[in-house]
Amino acid sequence: MSLLLDEIALATARLAEAGVDSPRADAELIAANIHNVGRGELHTVPDSEFDARFWVDVGRRAAREPLQHITGRAFFRYLELDVGPGVFVPRPETEVMTGWAIDRLREMDVAEPVAVDLGTGSGAIALSIAQEVPRARVHAVEADPLARSWAERNITRYVDSYTAGRVLLHAGDFVSGQPAGEAPAGPGELAAVAGTADLVVSNPPYIPLGSVVPPEVGEYDPPAALWSGSDGLVAIRAVERIARWLLRPGGLVAVEHGAQQGTAVYWVFAEEAGWRDTRDNKDLAGRDRFVTATWPGL
Repeated sequence: MSLLLDEIALATARLAEAGVDSPRADAELIAANIHNVGRGELHTVPDSEFDARFWVDVGRRAAREPLQHITGRAFFRYLELDVGPGVFVPRPETEVMTGWAIDRLREMDVAEPVAVDLGTGSGAIALSIAQEVPRARVHAVEADPLARSWAERNITRYVDSYTAGRVLLHAGDFVSGQPAGEAPAGPGELAAVAGTADLVVSNPPYIPLGSVVPPEVGEYDPPAALWSGSDGLVAIRAVERIARWLLRPGGLVAVEHGAQQGTAVYWVFAEEAGWRDTRDNKDLAGRDRFVTATWPGL
């Protein structure tokens, strides 16, 4: 047993006592980040190279600061993303919806499909689509300036490797694609896309006001990415309205929601509202997680 592994065992106990869900994994990931090795290489770190900053970061995690803020990165599908204060940390459950979107775009008989990611945050969904659908053009929309700066950072990080200008970042809200604070009279920067998008995808805020959330969420994720009215559906209703405007006839929409909101979101995209083929889809844990639908056009 090495010194580092001994310290990881002690850190695991400390994180468990603090209520961290995955104490061993988090302790190992913090150690790997501090010592610049892979998680499977922790046993190779000599005792003489143990870095006491490990315990500083363990203390931050014990105070329930998100692991991704401590390491400065989050992993999403095949991407490594820069994240930190001011941007929503992408979650594994969103990978399933993103995979659905990627599969549908690949199946389309469209040479260069157009997708719109509403509320892009770190850019996780938009960049995954660009990476896995090589000819897709993706419009990433984000209202919050701080979150948008993280998206810009991640888009720039991958621009030379595969995006090559195919991910376009827009300053806009969920209502019209306009910059935040402007009157909702016109369509904003996405006017050129209106009626032509093949797919609209969104992981919008959907937590009802007053809900109890873990400290990692309530104290660190930006409020605008979490809360959405008394029923949690305000932003989702806005996504439905803008998707109508953006999609071509036969275009698709996918929107994430809370595990208990499946039925309510289904009816937002119901046949009575003009949509077709509305389905609720489950995440990796088997919980209702995102609704998909087809816009037949008017």
